[in-house]
Amino acid sequence: MTQQLVADALVEQAMQETGLDEFDADTWREGLEVFVKDFNNGIAKGLYNDAGIERVAGDCRHYLGNRLRVTNYLKHEPGLLDRPIERPVFVMGIPRTGTTLLSNLLAADPARRSPLEWEIEEPVPPATTETLKTDTRCLARLERERQMLEAHPEMGKIYRSSAVYPHECVWYLAHDFKTLMIESKGVLPEYREFIFSADMTSAYAYHRKFLQALQHHAPGVWNLKMPSHALHLEYLIKEYPDARLIWTHRDPYTATGSFCSIISLSHQMLMGRIDAEWLGENYPWQAQVHADRIMDFRDKCGEDRVIDVHYADMTNDPMATMKKLYADLGDDWTPEAEAGIQAWLDDNPQNKFGKHEYKLAQYGLTKEQLDPMFERYLSRYDVAREG
Repeated sequence: MTQQLVADALVEQAMQETGLDEFDADTWREGLEVFVKDFNNGIAKGLYNDAGIERVAGDCRHYLGNRLRVTNYLKHEPGLLDRPIERPVFVMGIPRTGTTLLSNLLAADPARRSPLEWEIEEPVPPATTETLKTDTRCLARLERERQMLEAHPEMGKIYRSSAVYPHECVWYLAHDFKTLMIESKGVLPEYREFIFSADMTSAYAYHRKFLQALQHHAPGVWNLKMPSHALHLEYLIKEYPDARLIWTHRDPYTATGSFCSIISLSHQMLMGRIDAEWLGENYPWQAQVHADRIMDFRDKCGEDRVIDVHYADMTNDPMATMKKLYADLGDDWTPEAEAGIQAWLDDNPQNKFGKHEYKLAQYGLTKEQLDPMFERYLSRYDVAREG
């Protein structure tokens, strides 16, 4: 039988790779063990290929290793834990509704601070404001990115990513093994139940520590993005009471098809095949829960606690949409912000790498099946339809 993952072995290997052996806490243990158990169930059923198993093991070691590195850095710079994270902006929503586009537009304003893809992957030592886009680690990742897109240009159709673009909070919440991104690594029903009901207190406490490390030499007002912040808003605002929350809206039928499609890439990589039945069962439900939990939060905390931004507005008139958003955020609209956003738009026209094609039918879904799931959402918000 194919070798299964062993949680303690992954921890030991991460310690050996980093030369470090001290975590700030053991809150990551629960999620790691739930994930390993569920993933091993899939291995026993023959769901994963050998390359996929090794990739997942490497991911786990990487998450653990980065937590060790961040812990060690903060141990030697304890004053960083006293530095505030003030009025951070969080972009969230149903997955595939324009959260990435909006995060990139916000990050194009030089007055904002976004966690960049390369520094999330290699956070220690943290960069300075001046070297955020010129650090040798950043340049090395840009070169690998260029080579990847040259070899696989279709990847640009699906997710607009770059070493110097803002990246999702999933990658450092993974250091606590509490993130929906880990659930995308296959058919993982037990981990899914865990993450949708998890106590996220420790995850958001670590989220703050990670940002405090990154802002040591590169401070600013944080611009953050993760669709699944929608699932745990009560924990988010407990850790960040002054957080500014943005909800991106898009046709949920289009978003659901795109959601299934992007997760299918993970299936193909780790399983060597796509489990369309699991995709069709799992991800429409997840999309519905994202919307329902934000609406529940608004019912409890007030409609004005969350700012709405529509994907159709971002694509039809991005500059006017951003000006209105700045007003809603209470931020100054500056010539520098407008110039930065315009430069990003000029360099990144829609479908720059081709159009991402997907259909609900690929996952055994029809619009009629999804109608009851999105009835509450669509009756409450006037969302432009795309099909």
